[in-house]
Amino acid sequence: MGMVRGVPRTVRLLALGVFLNAVVSITFVFLFLYLVGPRGLSTTQAGVISGIGGIGLVAGNFTGGWFGDRLGHRRALLAGACVSGAALVVLPVLPVAALYGVLPFAQYAAGVVRSANAALVAVSVPEGGDRRQSFALTRFAANGGFAIGPPLGALVATRFSYDWLFVADGAGTLLFALYAARILPARGSAHSAPSHDPDAPGVWRELRARPAVLVLLVAIVCVDLVYRQQYATLPVFLADHGHGPQLYGWLLAINGGVILCLELPAAHVLRRRAPLGVVGVGLLLVGLGYAVLIPGAGVLFAVAMMLSLTLGEVLYKTPATAYVADQAPAHAQGRFQSLYAGASISGQVLAPPLGAVLYAAAPALLWPVCALLAACAGAAVLAARRLPGPGEKARTAANVPEAETGSPERAPAG
Repeated sequence: MGMVRGVPRTVRLLALGVFLNAVVSITFVFLFLYLVGPRGLSTTQAGVISGIGGIGLVAGNFTGGWFGDRLGHRRALLAGACVSGAALVVLPVLPVAALYGVLPFAQYAAGVVRSANAALVAVSVPEGGDRRQSFALTRFAANGGFAIGPPLGALVATRFSYDWLFVADGAGTLLFALYAARILPARGSAHSAPSHDPDAPGVWRELRARPAVLVLLVAIVCVDLVYRQQYATLPVFLADHGHGPQLYGWLLAINGGVILCLELPAAHVLRRRAPLGVVGVGLLLVGLGYAVLIPGAGVLFAVAMMLSLTLGEVLYKTPATAYVADQAPAHAQGRFQSLYAGASISGQVLAPPLGAVLYAAAPALLWPVCALLAACAGAAVLAARRLPGPGEKARTAANVPEAETGSPERAPAG
């Protein structure tokens, strides 16, 4: 309990809703199988529909904060969840032609929900509060739900039909909207009040005043392209070296298990550490993980790769999200979180095609390139610690003196 003692009640309740929704939000795992199976589409058609759905998700993450800043983060969350849920419920009865429009629309709305969730966590924590632990709790909830969801989804798909997966996902998302409407105050709070100020500086001007945030966002795009190779080219690489799907399944189990065991404690233990230092080390560990595969594809190499990759994820994802929230001005909190949310999921669209092209053209170069990209991203973030911030307030809002950090970088107090 000590690890979440400083987390506001609203965030705890929101994390519970995220967990329950994550249990049923697993249709994307089975989407390709559904399209080539019950829907009878070719692999090319299924790939196109899945691809444009992914683009919709990334676009929703990148732009969802705009709605929250202008309409209120609560309204953005509720609207996105209702649209996404309703679209998923009716998706099984739609003709194939409609899937090309409805699926990316539903995924766009889901992206809006994701960015609104992050913004709601940010505005729920008082300035200087435990943002890292709050974000770690919501990530823990989402990962916990996802650990349960796919096995249940596989059972439903085999015992009943794939259609019920979409109905459950949509209904669960609608119930999440109803739950969020009950736990988030409707009036008089940062959750519901629009923060848009027409006289305030634009987002690009605010970002230029915070060059470290810009460096971080670019670094996250680069490392997400690398990180998500575990879902794209890694299983192909293992199969090409004589390993069956069992090893890949165990590697993913290691990833999920380590995250669930370590992310909350790590956020608590490192809460007073300057965030960019922690993030930079995490990105370097991601690069080290893929570098381990350069000598060979043995089981020990693969396990060591996944452990390093997962430890890097534990170190960089929560502090990076909290850092962006701490740096964001009040009138642009949603848009800052939206930029980070979009950057942190960009690899879902970029990783499969780019990784596949490189692996097909020069298999021996894939892991060195991945390791180098992540290493450069980590080094850039570590160097960004000395970039100037928007002013004295931006340097001290997290109660970390410059003498402690050796730089103007801020870290949430715990």
